[in-house]
Parts: sequence; C-alpha cells; structure tokens
Amino acid sequence: MTHAMAQGSDMSVSVPAVRAVLRWTPGAGVPDVDACVILLDDKGRVRSDADFVFYNQPRHPSGLARKLPKKRQGEGLTDSVEAQLARQDPSVDRMILVASADGGTLARVRNLRVELHDAGGGEAAAGEPFAYVDIQPDGSASSALICGELRRAGGGWQFRAVTKGYTTGLVGVAGEFGISVDETDTGHHPTPDPANDPASGGRPAPGAAQAPQPAQAPQSAPPAAARQPQPAPPIAYGYPPAFTLPPQGPQFIGR
Repeated sequence: MTHAMAQGSDMSVSVPAVRAVLRWTPGAGVPDVDACVILLDDKGRVRSDADFVFYNQPRHPSGLARKLPKKRQGEGLTDSVEAQLARQDPSVDRMILVASADGGTLARVRNLRVELHDAGGGEAAAGEPFAYVDIQPDGSASSALICGELRRAGGGWQFRAVTKGYTTGLVGVAGEFGISVDETDTGHHPTPDPANDPASGGRPAPGAAQAPQPAQAPQSAPPAAARQPQPAPPIAYGYPPAFTLPPQGPQFIGR
C-alpha cells in the first residue's frame, strides 16, 4: 500500500535501505532536474565534502549512499538516490534529499514528485513505492530545493516531507551544510573552449567571441627623399617595351 504524504508530515521507515525517486514530466521550457543526497551529523553539518552525493560524485566512499542514472518511464523522467539505513554509519544523523534544476527554476517543472521505495532487494524493491509526496516549489525563483529528509528517531528512521528553496542553486545548499564549493563551477560543465584545447590545435569555435587585439599604429610612409627612383626596364632592340622574348628552346642550345 502506498501512503500519500502531505508536505510537512512524517512517517516511520522500517526498510533496511531506501531509494528516493524524483519524478517529473519533461517538455518544452522545462529544465532538467537532478537528485542528490547530503549526509549530516548530529550538528547538521557534513563530516567531509564526500558526504555530498550528486552527479559529479555519485557514490559515497562508504558505499552506503549513491546516485543512480536517470531513466525515462512512460511520459516522465526519474532521477534517484539510494541510502542504507540499517547499516548506516552511527555518525550520520540525517540525510537530506535535494532537487536542483539545470537551466531554469523548479517552478517550471511539472508534476514534481518524490517516491520512496524499498531498496533492500527482492520483490518489494521492484514494486510500487511505499510513500510519495507531491512537491510544490518554495518560491518561483528557486533553482534548488530540499524536498525531504531521512532522520534517526527512536532507534529507527523517519522520513519527513520538508521543503526549502534556494535561489542560489546547489551552491546555496552546499554552503549551508558546510560543503566546500567552488562558486565558479556550476557542476554542469560547458563544452571546453577549443581555443584552450590542445586537441583542437588552439582554434576557436565558430562564432566564438574573440579577445580584442590591441590596435597597431599605422606605418608611416617613408619620406619622399628616401624613395629611390626605380630604373626603367631595359627595352629589347626592335620590339615594343611590353614585349618579352620567349625562352630559348632546345634548338638554340649549343649554337
């Protein structure tokens, strides 16, 4: 049986491992969505940058949390993360589920939903989710959103359907939880500039903006006195000045 959760509600999670699936409907003008999970200690901070599991770091060193490839299911797309609960390190107190939009805001994403599946293996893992929550983005300018958290409670785990939006994307999320972030790196890397790519021979891409070149001073013409008159070409006797004798053929050699 699948439990429909309201935002702000929570429920006990008794499975040994959980797969959190972000599902949405793609379309024209709809940005791509990425799922990630952040492991936190009891102070609400990461223990190291390795606790941020996302598209550029899809597997935690412990093997107890990972990101899965995106899938198309019917008319929708999914992006998922998995986390072990029963075997999770005792120093992990919470795990934050985050959705981020690439190329737009989450307000433009249609039918965004979080589904919780049993990832412990067997038939239950392949079946219907045991819970889901429909996500309403927090503000029209949010490009990243906390859309739920798994937390320890009474010797077990709970899932809480909390949301919090960030207009600064994953940089804002990471900064709040103590993750070191290079703010010049958006995560979604553009195609390398051929002008700096040895494989392209340093050729800029067609249409790429060129760096302005310093203007060169015009070369002044030499003074009239310095210009020497050029001698007139010699004129062959008996022929007009523009006429040129053809080269001698073999018949003239040796005579």
